[in-house]
Amino acid sequence: MSLRQTLATLPRDARDTLFLLFVIAWVIAPQASNLPGWAAAMAGGMLLWRGWMALKSRPLPGRWLLTALVVVAVAGTLMTHRTILGRDAGVTLMVMMLALKTLELRARRDAMVVFFLGFFTMLSNFFFSQSLLTAAAMLVALLGLLMALVNAHMPVGRPPLAQTFRIAGTMALLGAPIMVALFMLFPRMSPLWGMPGENLTGHSGLSGTMKIGEMAEIALDERIAIRLRFEGADTDVPPQSALYFRGPVMAAFDGREWKAEPFREDSAWAARVAVPANLQVSGPAVRYEVTLEPQRQPWLMVLEATPEAPQLSNMQAYMTQDLQWMTTRPITDVLRYKAVSYPEFRHGPQESIQQLRVYTELPPGFNPRTLELAAQMRADPALATASTEVLVNAVLQRLRTGGYNYSLEPGVFGEHTADEFWFDRKEGFCEHIASAFVVLMRALDVPSRIVTGYQGGERNPVDGYWTVRNADAHAWAEVWMEGRGWVRVDPTGAVSPGRVGAFQRLRPPQGAFANAMGTLSPGMIQNLRAVWEAVNNGWSQWVLNYSQSRQFDLLKALGFESPSWQDLTTVLGILIMAAALGGGAWTLWERSQHDPWLRLLARTRQRLERAGLPLPDTMPPRAMAQRVSAQFGAPAQGVADWLLRLEQLRYAPHPATELHKLRREFSSLPWPQA
Repeated sequence: MSLRQTLATLPRDARDTLFLLFVIAWVIAPQASNLPGWAAAMAGGMLLWRGWMALKSRPLPGRWLLTALVVVAVAGTLMTHRTILGRDAGVTLMVMMLALKTLELRARRDAMVVFFLGFFTMLSNFFFSQSLLTAAAMLVALLGLLMALVNAHMPVGRPPLAQTFRIAGTMALLGAPIMVALFMLFPRMSPLWGMPGENLTGHSGLSGTMKIGEMAEIALDERIAIRLRFEGADTDVPPQSALYFRGPVMAAFDGREWKAEPFREDSAWAARVAVPANLQVSGPAVRYEVTLEPQRQPWLMVLEATPEAPQLSNMQAYMTQDLQWMTTRPITDVLRYKAVSYPEFRHGPQESIQQLRVYTELPPGFNPRTLELAAQMRADPALATASTEVLVNAVLQRLRTGGYNYSLEPGVFGEHTADEFWFDRKEGFCEHIASAFVVLMRALDVPSRIVTGYQGGERNPVDGYWTVRNADAHAWAEVWMEGRGWVRVDPTGAVSPGRVGAFQRLRPPQGAFANAMGTLSPGMIQNLRAVWEAVNNGWSQWVLNYSQSRQFDLLKALGFESPSWQDLTTVLGILIMAAALGGGAWTLWERSQHDPWLRLLARTRQRLERAGLPLPDTMPPRAMAQRVSAQFGAPAQGVADWLLRLEQLRYAPHPATELHKLRREFSSLPWPQA
């Protein structure tokens, strides 16, 4: 017997229970990665157990067993989260209570509790992800829960699921306009609007430190970090080699790790904050709009260099002495902002000052061979009194001609990271190359530092947006030159010019399926990915990033000169009133479309039922008249005669006038009393 035949032969209660359990499993499934392992396993086990009981018509567990399971669920939540409050603990407990409630699904009241717990659990999925896939999955879950709710209100017979699907779909479609109106016009008053993030650990490819060897792992992360839309023509877009998005700037080195903060406090480090930015821009400006994914960090990603603060809503930004733009709080939601950058710029002191000495410091006891190399270069008559620019070119030439390679897997470096790169391995990822370069430049007494961020990007041909991924995280160097200030030097470009100029990224090995698809259709995967990312970008731009400023833009388009949240409330109230009036008018129209003769007959049946004479819906007026005469006798003869006239009217040539007359007589008839 096939599964379809098996389901068709199941009792109505078993079929509806199995359908509800499937919907609940669909609701809970996206939470599996967010729940503790024991909670996901326990919830899945209880749903399977309840399904087995429905299939085999077994009795539900007793109260003592249910109580024990509740105690286990609460105790497990407390042991895992140390609380039953908060997002993570609350979701865990909610999922456990939903699964447990299915084990006492006996009456309609229990089903109602399960339905509404299911709705709350469905919404909790958006605490962790607001992606398009999550929204689509929850839309399916919403239809499933509505179908189960409709089933519960159709207790008679065996209505097919196709019928309940049509009813649930109609309900969802009728509610869609109100949902859209609420989404577009309900005032977003920060900080009341939005979901607070509890985990403030970094989700992007960047962090506040750079440990040698760890940045290569970011190349495995293909998630999107930044989306850009440039204003103007395509000819106004800078080349890929000029797309440097500035992130944390690091100057403190302990031999293994670079940090933006000092490892010790002394007068030199304290004076570091006094180094002025002295940003000077020139050339044409580049105007663009950024959509930044949540990175749980306070830095904004903008192109070098941006003299004015990006245009943010509900958030303030400031620029550090290192030209890094920061926000006053971590970015926990998709953030969109506009910025103006100038690829041609200068910054930093133009003349040597005491504070620059901090950028020549190296930890003692590390990289002795690199220090010896610097001494040998200084001993060269051609470099003894050379300028910083000449020294930089000499080091870059060594990288170009010394057999150095750009590698995603250079191996684990030991204690002397720069020595191993320059003399032993001669290969590395961008952080190996940049760190070894800065160590050598500092050994040459040249002020240098590390800059991390993103470099490059690729244009999506579907929607025209530029995409920057976590895999595009990059590290480069800045050296100080007399009369020019801080100057960007990307030593990775000397080892692998394609990494900077031609967007030739190192990619992890592909799986067998991806390799097969790439062999059969080299461009198909790229095209499908471009389409999918364009769809996701549209979701991000028009749904996730629909902010208060965009609400005000909508009101301006409707004619409001200076819109406010009170105007939003007014427009929303008008729409809700219009929807209510429209719904009332539609209800009256629908009622008027019903057969007035049948409505009058139904009123008669209700009146007789109150008198103690229940009659089936299928009984015609003549049979009803006979039953009235038999039960109530002569006092109710007027009602019996009226019923006979009502039946004759069904076939009368001009029923409208006569029906109106019978409707007036209805209230004056000698109705029997119970």
